[in-house]
Amino acid sequence: MYVWSLESLYAMNSVDVLRKYWKHESFRPLQEEVIQSVLTGRDTLALMPTGGGKSVCFQVPALMMDGICIVVTPLIALMKDQVETLKSKGIEAVAIFSGMRKREVDIALDNCIYGPVKFLYLSPERLSSDIVRERIRYMNVNLFAIDEAHCISQWGYDFRPSYLDVAVLRSLHPNIPFLALTATATAKVVDDIQQKLTFREYHVLKKSFFRENLAYMAFDEEHKTRRMLRIIRKLGGSGIIYVRNRRETQEVTRILLNEGISADFYHAGLETPDRARRQEGWKSNDIRVMVATNAFGMGIDKPDVRFVIHLDLPESLEAYYQEAGRAGRDGKKAYAVLLHHQSDRNELLKKYQLSFPSIDYIRQVYQQLANYYQLAYGAGEGLTLDFDVADFCSRYKLDALITLSALKFLERDGWINVSEAVYLPSRIKFEIDQPDLYKFQVENATYDGLIKVILRSHGGAFDHFVPIRETELARRVGKPLTAIVEMIDYLKKSEILSYLPQTDSPQLQFLRPRMDNKRLHIDSQYIRERKEVKQQQMDAVFHYLDDLKCRSKFLLAYFGENKPQRCGICDRCLKAVKTEGLEDRLMGELTEILAEGPATIDKLITRMVSGDEEARLAFTRKCLEEGKLKVNGDKYYLS
Repeated sequence: MYVWSLESLYAMNSVDVLRKYWKHESFRPLQEEVIQSVLTGRDTLALMPTGGGKSVCFQVPALMMDGICIVVTPLIALMKDQVETLKSKGIEAVAIFSGMRKREVDIALDNCIYGPVKFLYLSPERLSSDIVRERIRYMNVNLFAIDEAHCISQWGYDFRPSYLDVAVLRSLHPNIPFLALTATATAKVVDDIQQKLTFREYHVLKKSFFRENLAYMAFDEEHKTRRMLRIIRKLGGSGIIYVRNRRETQEVTRILLNEGISADFYHAGLETPDRARRQEGWKSNDIRVMVATNAFGMGIDKPDVRFVIHLDLPESLEAYYQEAGRAGRDGKKAYAVLLHHQSDRNELLKKYQLSFPSIDYIRQVYQQLANYYQLAYGAGEGLTLDFDVADFCSRYKLDALITLSALKFLERDGWINVSEAVYLPSRIKFEIDQPDLYKFQVENATYDGLIKVILRSHGGAFDHFVPIRETELARRVGKPLTAIVEMIDYLKKSEILSYLPQTDSPQLQFLRPRMDNKRLHIDSQYIRERKEVKQQQMDAVFHYLDDLKCRSKFLLAYFGENKPQRCGICDRCLKAVKTEGLEDRLMGELTEILAEGPATIDKLITRMVSGDEEARLAFTRKCLEEGKLKVNGDKYYLS
């Protein structure tokens, strides 16, 4: 019997469940309020900063109620991690996402209806499937949890068209509450999330975005590498350096290693096992600094990160807040440093312009996609294929950035789905029952050893697909890898088992039959609206760099917090403290120098000691403008 199905579990309070499964004595701020809101059946939007423990907010109440919790998230790596974590606690969970075969999905959905599954994790594009929707209708659902909920809003920084299908869950189970969770949302996005999810009443639980231990810094720096090295050496501890592209991750890592700083790089182009190895090395502090694209960080809860440095401008303040917020989760002093130059602004502007291809270009990409996969007109609906975007762009001589943007607009209008790269290990499932399998083993001694190893190592292989490693099977059976693969292929052809080889590719799905590209409908009004949103987000980044007020205060105001407080530790606040009373000190020094008689500007600037040279020049200029100083030739004197 699974521990979650015990009646005593439903009698527990939320703290008891937290202690039992998470070994914590108390909740983090806001967690318990969210849990109690869900338990009363209220639709709830929870705004919690990165690292605030969002998953506990739906996992705890779901364990306290009869039925299954359906979790929608776009982060496949995160859902796989959470499923494994739940299983390690004795809680049954499954994940359904792009790349899985139809039979795998069927079995997983059946287990959710008839079996002991407590959590079903879905990628949003799966909700476009009639089969998935119909099966959900027959599930005993106790809660819908929508993670990264800002993705449903076209005003959000990471809008994903597939998220619009999430609202269909309301029609399948009208009385089941929604719990929407996000770390970053402006006031406009907060309203839009609740409207898109058809909340029965608007209800927002929000933790302040203020991070009292996190010092935000932004420096206009021509020599960014030199400044980066000074920061790393001065601060100590582990950190993350975010850069724009994969090439930069390797270049910056090479610089750090040459300077004797332990570092590694991370981006989405690495094989999944390699990404996992590097991530684990950084989390265990074997690697001090991770140099990464924005593919790094989702779901990582490393508390002792002392600094996050951005060497390139983020595309939005929402993205920046989330990435910077990975520093200092242990509550100790940490730094979020943004190094920028005019060239970075130009680069961001160029990227913005390339993000909105013409309607003709989008139609051209669609036609070339169909040609790439040799689809006939009227064919292809529901077809899912491995997708190598680099090879596709190379073959048709397309710009990668513009093409990726075109693919997003094709997604928005319901023509295709493109998933992230996801590593799926090889999987098998026996298709005959145990007595028939035993009979096969007796009659086919060659395969007996392999089948015994599989049965000993992989429980449940009669009920659902289980992951295998062909190299490990070869080692344990004592045969070459090629022989093991041939044996598995034979068992598959003999219909003894189903076998799905491993994959590590993005997936592209055609949602409708191939259309003549001239008749392909593209929503031009939507493109204009997205362009406006992107313009606003880019302008906000530039304003963040240029505004003279407290960095933290600026961010809090951007996220709609009323009367945000100064942090006192960002570069703007520190400069304000440093310059407080500076003019009085400079006036005293100026008066003392000129009491000896008129002096040249060089003498004045050299003999004053307060502030830096720029501050002394600015003060002298101000005194001239206000008439406190006069000049005769090259000599200055008090008026």
